[in-house]
Amino acid sequence: EAGVEILKKGGNAVDAAVAVGFALAVVQPAAGNLGGGGFLLVRLADGRTAFVDYRETAPARAGRDMYIRADGTLDAGAATIGYRAAGIPGTVAGLALALRTYGTMKLADVMAPAIRLAEQGFPVSEKLARSLAEARPLLQRFSASYRIFLKDGALYQPGDVLHQPALAATLRRIARVISVNDAPD
Repeated sequence: EAGVEILKKGGNAVDAAVAVGFALAVVQPAAGNLGGGGFLLVRLADGRTAFVDYRETAPARAGRDMYIRADGTLDAGAATIGYRAAGIPGTVAGLALALRTYGTMKLADVMAPAIRLAEQGFPVSEKLARSLAEARPLLQRFSASYRIFLKDGALYQPGDVLHQPALAATLRRIARVISVNDAPD
């Protein structure tokens, strides 16, 4: 719906794709999020193609043995939980670069649907409800995820409205701070 909204406002396919990317960070965080990365394939009207790579990267101090315990065994959990699981996100810079290079609209305009969804809330889909239920043990482990993705410890059910005011504020700040002309390469 975010992409269709942008197309109806005169945006092109890249404008719509960037809008969808930011909207996914709100409504289906496992599919798209500000702390991750991705890539975008573009086919222009004249047939030319392009690729924008904005995958997250490992921190400078990452190394091949960073998930090995002192006794030589693998600490598999460290790759998914905690500070060693963090990467340098590329999503925001990559989407801004794609928009600046191939889009026609301003970042604030294509982010408006995502900001509205986060601020005004949206009905939780069956897919999101299932995803949150599967992640419940992990969500309960951290106070921020507990506060955002559980209702006083209870799971969101399909149709419940999820509001994310802090995410709306973050998206608003991104839209304000990053101008398409100044987007990082």
